[in-house]
Amino acid sequence: MTDRPVQPSDATTRTVERSAGELSTLAARRMEENLGWYRRLSAEERSQVGLVAQAGISQFIAWFRSEGHAPSAISIFANAPQELTRSVSLRQTLDLVRTVVDVVESHVESLAGPGDEQLLRESVLRFSRDIAFAAAEVYAGAAEARGAWDARLEALVVDAVLRGEADESMQSRATALGWGEVSHVTFVVGTTPEARASTVPAVDELRRAVRKEGVEALVLVQRTRLIAVVGGTREPLAVVGAVADRFGPGPVVVGPTVPHLFAAGRSARAALSGLSAASAWPDAPRVVESDALLPERALAGDASARRILVERIHRPLRGPQQAPLLDTATAYLENGGSLEATARALFVHPNTVRYRLGRIGDATGYDLTTPREAWAARVALALGRLA
Repeated sequence: MTDRPVQPSDATTRTVERSAGELSTLAARRMEENLGWYRRLSAEERSQVGLVAQAGISQFIAWFRSEGHAPSAISIFANAPQELTRSVSLRQTLDLVRTVVDVVESHVESLAGPGDEQLLRESVLRFSRDIAFAAAEVYAGAAEARGAWDARLEALVVDAVLRGEADESMQSRATALGWGEVSHVTFVVGTTPEARASTVPAVDELRRAVRKEGVEALVLVQRTRLIAVVGGTREPLAVVGAVADRFGPGPVVVGPTVPHLFAAGRSARAALSGLSAASAWPDAPRVVESDALLPERALAGDASARRILVERIHRPLRGPQQAPLLDTATAYLENGGSLEATARALFVHPNTVRYRLGRIGDATGYDLTTPREAWAARVALALGRLA
């Protein structure tokens, strides 16, 4: 309670009222001397902090002379701009409260009339408690509002990535979220965890888990899909592997890493295409790169996947000088990966087939002796012939 059982004398009340300006000046001087964070503020921010201190002293004086209910201490912060909570932390605001209290306490002897010294001290302490609670309320409200606004901005940015709209509005929103300079960005998509009454816990848990790995993340739930845009890492597979349990059942598809957020549309398209086609690979790992799903994506009609497969595998083998390699790849795949059968079909020695397979691997990056990569090459060669 802030009501006082004993009222100060008229002389004490008048002295305190007359000293308001002097106390404000002394408080500002004390902050300048003792608070390093205050000295580092801009002139405008110091002025705003000074206004809060003056309002606090004025409210204390009004409360001190009041015989009724105490005025709301929350009004001390009413004229402070919302941005002040970004540049001045709650801990620093409490430093400000302590400074003002110390200034008033150090002048109790000169402010209080005879017999009112203890009353004035207790009044300052009780009112400073109200200011502390008011500050906590202001900062909690600002954090809640900022969190809601940031969540809306985050959703807008991820939605723009999904639509491939890397325009000025997206840039300004991304900058407001601190993503203006984030590099090495990867789009990740999986299913939303089941048995959730709300999507908010899934978003918050995934965001916290990714940031615990020292990586930035924008997170969004879109219908049954849980989406994360991960930034600031060259090893997204390791990060996603560490947080995969925050996704629902099924594969978690990791798109290609792009230089920055404004190129993330390409990563998003690849990851979403991979998630749609992943069911065609029953043995796909839980966390799978979209590139590993190129054959399934191509069969599902993804033109980009088809083009990539043709560019990576068919094109390096189709030149006149590469004809023996293309023939060898075709024969090897048609003969079920048998060196001897391929050698007989081509009328060459098995060691020649083995040598050519090595050259095919060097040219394309795909090892035809591996069943999965042989399957990708088979699809790519078929698409190349169709093209």
